[in-house]
Amino acid sequence: MNCLAVITVCVGRTRILSLRAVELLAVALLGAVIALLGAALFGKLGDHTTIQQISPLSSGGLGNASLPAPTHGRTAEQIYQQDAPGVVQITATSTSASQTQVDPFGNLVPSPPQTSEALGSGFVIDKAGHIVTNYHVVQGAQKVLVSFSGKDQLRATVVGTDPSTDTAVLKIDQHGGALNPLELGNSDVVRVGDTVYAIGNPFGYTRTLTSGLVSAVQRQIQAPNSLSIDNVIQTDAAIDHGNSGGPLLDTQGRVIGVTSQIYSDNSQSGNIGIGFAIPVNLVRNVAAQIISTGKVAHAYLGVITSAVTPRIAQLFHLPSSGLLVSSVDKNGAASKAGVKGGSTKVIVQGESYTVGGDVITAVDGKPVSEFEQLRDAVAAKKPGEKLKLEVFRDGSKKTITVTLAQAPGAKP
Repeated sequence: MNCLAVITVCVGRTRILSLRAVELLAVALLGAVIALLGAALFGKLGDHTTIQQISPLSSGGLGNASLPAPTHGRTAEQIYQQDAPGVVQITATSTSASQTQVDPFGNLVPSPPQTSEALGSGFVIDKAGHIVTNYHVVQGAQKVLVSFSGKDQLRATVVGTDPSTDTAVLKIDQHGGALNPLELGNSDVVRVGDTVYAIGNPFGYTRTLTSGLVSAVQRQIQAPNSLSIDNVIQTDAAIDHGNSGGPLLDTQGRVIGVTSQIYSDNSQSGNIGIGFAIPVNLVRNVAAQIISTGKVAHAYLGVITSAVTPRIAQLFHLPSSGLLVSSVDKNGAASKAGVKGGSTKVIVQGESYTVGGDVITAVDGKPVSEFEQLRDAVAAKKPGEKLKLEVFRDGSKKTITVTLAQAPGAKP
């Protein structure tokens, strides 16, 4: 119903009011309409205006009455003031070995070594001076320099790297009181539509703040060693060359991801609104291993799953919750332990599923209903350790013990 319709209904239902009262009501409503139109024309209804729905949707249809009330975050300025001091610019210098070339006269002559620099971002994670960045920023570097303000340069030591997650940890010798570690958030609670901020050094422009939305979650990108990185956050916040390794922040200024890649077509090499950040829950685990041991060991189960929905459970007579095993890597640990993947593809409520395989209902005695629970259980283990899976197969429950393997292509 538009504003004019509302005015008509209000006047039509108040015939017992005096003429003067009706006139006052009409003038007040007309004044409100004019104010709103004027605000829209002159830019007062900007990005920070929130229009609330007076009559919320019922719990049926697309509505969800159980959603928690929204919480107000910090302003972009507050987030920048809080977190920018903990974001650094990284310059990684590498020198290639001298190579032999053939000159125009057919003589073999050595070519001089070639020096190249990679520019990226990073952020402080503790008072000990540890800094997280991307592996591809420091890959093959002989010298790594860290700059806080653009005017200082500190020599950094590479504590360790993990190509499988495109993660690296550096360390600088600096008094803890001068450092500003960023708070790490929880990437598992990130949802499409969330407002996010990125701070980095695109093209060398130090500590640049950009903002956008979470465009998608559970994306998959390729790591530098060609393995897949799962549960990646997609955002339309502007991310360009030099942003790699910087933080992606939520509305409280907590790190929810590490900016890593952008998508660009053949005609354009810059940002086109599709950027990717590695989820901080994965980075947190990897960084902890690097700081503790200098290396990372990735346990590998070798399954692809999807969550059981109430409709799936009803149609195929499955447990009310659990994880459908869609497929199993024939060379993975799960396959060797006898876990069965699905065999029949179906579409239910617009989503594709593969049914006919095992349904994982618990891991090490703890019920699971989401992929993140299985992922975290595997990530908490080391290659060679055992994992107990409770599965539902052919109408009965079964326990399978899996000896986890080393992730393919990953270097322990």
